[in-house]
Amino acid sequence: MSAPAPFVDSRQVRRNFARAAADYDAAAVLPREVGSRMLERLDYVRIEPRQVLDLGCGTGLSLTALSERYPKSLVLGADACEAMLLAGRRRRSKSRWLLPFLHKGNALVSADALALPFKPGSMELVWSNLMLHWLDDPLRAFREMHRVLDVGGLLMFSTLGPDTLKELRESFSDGHAHTQRFADMHDYGDMLLDCGFADPVMDVEVLTLTYTSLDDLFRDLRQNGAACAMQSRCHGLTGRSAWLSARAAYEKRARDGRLPATFEVVYGHAWKTQARKTPDGSAIVRFDPKQRLR
Repeated sequence: MSAPAPFVDSRQVRRNFARAAADYDAAAVLPREVGSRMLERLDYVRIEPRQVLDLGCGTGLSLTALSERYPKSLVLGADACEAMLLAGRRRRSKSRWLLPFLHKGNALVSADALALPFKPGSMELVWSNLMLHWLDDPLRAFREMHRVLDVGGLLMFSTLGPDTLKELRESFSDGHAHTQRFADMHDYGDMLLDCGFADPVMDVEVLTLTYTSLDDLFRDLRQNGAACAMQSRCHGLTGRSAWLSARAAYEKRARDGRLPATFEVVYGHAWKTQARKTPDGSAIVRFDPKQRLR
């Protein structure tokens, strides 16, 4: 039986980010803000990781902050887009931003989130900022994160929920996808449990960015590598009538001369504990050899 066709065009995702790599840092307002809010959440977590993985690190916006928070840790950055990694390395090495990071023995790795090149149990913290919604199957990525985490390790991530870019999605009526497919917060919680994570905590907040025109919104999405990469997107030019209709529908949402764009940010964290079941569903019973049977 053949596997179902993917919803997300992963090659297009990489192409979009490769095109945006050169100017990504200047445009990445939302990833930088969400990453900052994730870092604040670490203030309430007691953990001293030996190795940290920033999965979907892009140009490395979070690497310095993670390295400074955990100065004794080996911090690794991994991303599927080599152009993003190269752009980040070139830019920050010139400004000496990345030099302390690299001098500590940390590394940037080109890697697929669905097949990570790390040993089981090799990480104590996996961090992922706004990466999961670019994957066709986030569940497979969660399984990989669970595999590389050590027992007692923490997964902390952010992604985008279904209200993201709802204004844009609702303005088009041509039958094509114009935004990514975004999963619900509760679906992500179920995925975590399905992978064996314990005590998942999920929360959501809505951020609204505003633009002077629809063209500015599309330009911002392109510069962030965030243009639609669904298989069902329009693969040619949008027809004039469809474009004019969408523009008129969106402009009706203007307030004080600005067009709103909603971003539903989903935050989650969970711990890896001792497995209670084998992969086939059998229960695991552990005995303490030091305890005498009575």
